[in-house]
Amino acid sequence: MKRTILRGLVYGAVIAGAIVGVYVATRGETVPPSVAAGQHTATTIDSARAVMLTPDQSRRIGVTYAVATLGPLEREVRTVGQVAYDETRAQTIAPRIDGWVERLLVNATGQSVSAGQPLFTIYSPMLVTAQEELLLAKRLQRDVSAGSADARQNASNLVAAARGRLAHWDIPENEIAEIERTGETRRVLTLRSPAAGFVLEKNVVAGQKVMAGDALYRLVDLSVVWIEGEVFEQDLASVRVGQVVHADFQALPGEHRMGRISYISPTISPDTRTVRVRVVLGNGDMRLKPGMYATLRIVGTARGAVLTVPRGAVLSTGERNIVFVKQASGHLAPREVSLGASNDERIEILRGLAADDTVVASATFLVDAESNLGKALGGMGNMPGMDMSEPPKPLPMQSAMPAAPHTDHKRP
Repeated sequence: MKRTILRGLVYGAVIAGAIVGVYVATRGETVPPSVAAGQHTATTIDSARAVMLTPDQSRRIGVTYAVATLGPLEREVRTVGQVAYDETRAQTIAPRIDGWVERLLVNATGQSVSAGQPLFTIYSPMLVTAQEELLLAKRLQRDVSAGSADARQNASNLVAAARGRLAHWDIPENEIAEIERTGETRRVLTLRSPAAGFVLEKNVVAGQKVMAGDALYRLVDLSVVWIEGEVFEQDLASVRVGQVVHADFQALPGEHRMGRISYISPTISPDTRTVRVRVVLGNGDMRLKPGMYATLRIVGTARGAVLTVPRGAVLSTGERNIVFVKQASGHLAPREVSLGASNDERIEILRGLAADDTVVASATFLVDAESNLGKALGGMGNMPGMDMSEPPKPLPMQSAMPAAPHTDHKRP
């Protein structure tokens, strides 16, 4: 028992001694807080370093230069729209009398209809009665042709009223004249289209009983169409009614059409933060069809005397925007700038540059990578174990070495 207790005490002393030794050995390697803070600052510094590139290096990585210039900047807003029919050119065709459809002459959705084209024939007791009244008025007019002026006038008024009743029910004038000429009533009469267009909806079949006011057809004239698109809230300042719009269509490659904005919605969608705009476009060849997608380019008013550079000159990091300015010494120095409006080619500089400054116009990302590489290597010099200074030169070799003691190997 005594030996077991003694052995445990010895093991505990050894472990404690090992812990103390490790602690003492590592105390001197702890980095002081001030040094650690300095290293962090050096490795996360925001400003990149200037870069010096030889002409051969610039040519090899594709660096080109441009001058910041003052001039007009034409703003262009791009969006996607969809072709829709012009609602002002849509028309519903409904009979003004009750009856039964005898025969359909336009019987398919999408069919093209011209103004005055027969749509269907209808039997209506109301029409038969109106024809009989017209014929009675015509006979009365003939009977009183030799009578007094008042009698002739009254007979003429009855004929005109009978004609007008049929005309108000959309019976064409030529059919009314034919009834008067033949003196016979017709069982069915033909109703015709009051306008040209395409049949969007057909809600009637042969033999169907229809009531006055029933929407039997819906026609739309597609010689002019709308394109409806969405414009983001930040682009509203560049959009106005009457503005010229360029339109390109996936279904018509190579074709370019132009229209004008006719309407801008007075409200903004709270979900997408966009505003609906409407463009009026001619469609005389009928090649634009409702539902087609279109790419819209809205040309804004040109702003004069603004400082601009090529879009490729600006490098956006997410937190700031940088351009590299070519200095007199040839160094490419990074400079933070504030941006304004832009188009496909140039971007406005609000602060950070002056007119005639020369900036890197292409391969800006590669120049920035070179700048950040130099910054990183410079910052690593202060890190433990990263001594970037030149190593000391080796000591010169001594010309003479100490002589070894001489031993005489001669035999005595």
